[in-house]
Amino acid sequence: MALEDAKTKIDDAFTREDLKGLSFENAFAGATSFLRRKYTKDLAGVDLAVTGVPFDQAVTHRTGTRFGPRAIREASTLQPYDPPYGWDFDPLSEFAIVDYGDVAFDYAKVWETPGLIEAHIRRILAADVGTVTLGGDHFVTFPILKAYAEKYGPLALIQFDAHSDTWADDDFERIDHGTFVYKAIKLGLIDPAKSVQVGIRTTNPDSWGMNIIDARAVHEQGPQAVAQLIREIVGDHPAYLTFDIDALDPAFAPGTGTPVWGGLSSGQAAILLRDIAGVNLVGGDVVEVSPPFDTTGATAVAGAHVAMEIIALWCWTRR
Repeated sequence: MALEDAKTKIDDAFTREDLKGLSFENAFAGATSFLRRKYTKDLAGVDLAVTGVPFDQAVTHRTGTRFGPRAIREASTLQPYDPPYGWDFDPLSEFAIVDYGDVAFDYAKVWETPGLIEAHIRRILAADVGTVTLGGDHFVTFPILKAYAEKYGPLALIQFDAHSDTWADDDFERIDHGTFVYKAIKLGLIDPAKSVQVGIRTTNPDSWGMNIIDARAVHEQGPQAVAQLIREIVGDHPAYLTFDIDALDPAFAPGTGTPVWGGLSSGQAAILLRDIAGVNLVGGDVVEVSPPFDTTGATAVAGAHVAMEIIALWCWTRR
């Protein structure tokens, strides 16, 4: 069946009728929606929507993550042939998942973008559909959290990152990817006591109450033990997972704006994500994939796998 589909199927992103099921379209051909899901704005009967936010004007160093959603979608064409490895179910066949496309914004009116992102996510949530977002720089998580907190109340934030992003900044008009966690705490969008930052390896003197498991702790304690600690911190609180690709060491993900050595391996990240199965995940994102700084495409491949794991985590408790 798979071989026959490969011979005859093309552009599943537009031609497929069923929102569920694997896809056997040639990886090197066709329209590159995420995991070959159907491109649609129709959320009737949809469980989960993947959407892109190609915004990178909040960075402190290198731009390029505006190309992240496109690159992650292209990299994901290697994955929709089989259920994700290591899980005992197939989210692509059991859940209606679509590619909702990208948020629209005027790149020359940066100040309008946060509100547009928030409204974009709010529309999806209003249809009782979850979201997995492809960034974009890490600022985009801030307006997403606003939309989620409006629906769920203060969230437990599970943040994989090299940086804490808790630099104090009480100017809420500033658009900065290094301050979004601080602002989320100040606005009551997240509960720091229930939140955890994993992979941190840069200095910030004030954690603002966030639980921190730095990269060294992951290396020394092992990802299985750290995953258990994450579950204990978060409990059954509604959780949002944000994965900055620079949580991975530059050896595994060189295509990012602010790379820092000593990070997680892709193998450690895979174990961590799979072993926190059962957390009450309501949404998530993968951000800071910057394709111009990785000619191999490995960073986008990592981003696509992270997004698939977030999907599996979201679906796990809803089987």
